Amino acid sequence: MTMNRPVVVGVDGSPPSLVAAEHAAEAAVWRSRPLHLVHGYLHPLGYGVPINPYEVGVPAASEDGRKMLEQTAAELVDRWPGLTVDVRQVAGGPGATLVEESRRAELVVVGSRGLGGFAGLLLGSVGTQVAAHGHCPVLVIRPPDRPIPTEGPVLVGVDGSESAELAVGYGAEEAGRRGGTLVLMHVADEGDDEGKAADLLATAGAAARGSHPGLTVQERVLVAPKPDQALIEATGDAALVVAGSRGRGGFAGLLLGSVSQTLVHHARCPVLIAHPHEPEQ
Repeated sequence: MTMNRPVVVGVDGSPPSLVAAEHAAEAAVWRSRPLHLVHGYLHPLGYGVPINPYEVGVPAASEDGRKMLEQTAAELVDRWPGLTVDVRQVAGGPGATLVEESRRAELVVVGSRGLGGFAGLLLGSVGTQVAAHGHCPVLVIRPPDRPIPTEGPVLVGVDGSESAELAVGYGAEEAGRRGGTLVLMHVADEGDDEGKAADLLATAGAAARGSHPGLTVQERVLVAPKPDQALIEATGDAALVVAGSRGRGGFAGLLLGSVSQTLVHHARCPVLIAHPHEPEQ
């Protein structure tokens, strides 16, 4: 049953992952779903560190990992009464573990950096992997060095692609949950047809209003020499930005479009990558 799909968050004890867990708890409460805290405890390449070369098989789950998960779960339940939390350690690299978990999840939440992440790394390897390969929507909690915005509109980039249509639907749901405004934005390059951009936004706006009556929807056409940079700047006052996993003109085999990649690395608010849900098995 799709109603049983949990919200899944990767937790490794690092500050960004604990912030991600807090947002995942909020998302689970909003959706009336259980929350699963998952710790993939092997090295990201899939190897245990350290592993005795004479031992066969994978290392056992650690006691430290179990305590970290249980403490995190207890703190979240205290803050979110009624929340159901499950904790699990999985013998796998954290990125691969969360990608596999996403097949059965309503939403996967990742921090922008984990343990061992370099200070200058804009998005850790785990977040990059899950954002690109997820089988359900993926929420990247960023940036790690600023307070997470709690107010502001939900912003969606619109380019007329099928992926962007899905993003508009998810964005309307998020704005409805938050009681906020949905802002549909198309960033046109100089010389582009602004009338065509306005038509794109009008179509997307009509779909959002039709599926969510009463929702406040704004449509904005921005003309800028660097569309990606303009979209990043627009995220400065947003509570959330929603992006399709691929844009118009994206290659069929491309797992994450260039605009989405730019946002998950540089946006000034959390980023929701609008992957479709994996079909029920």
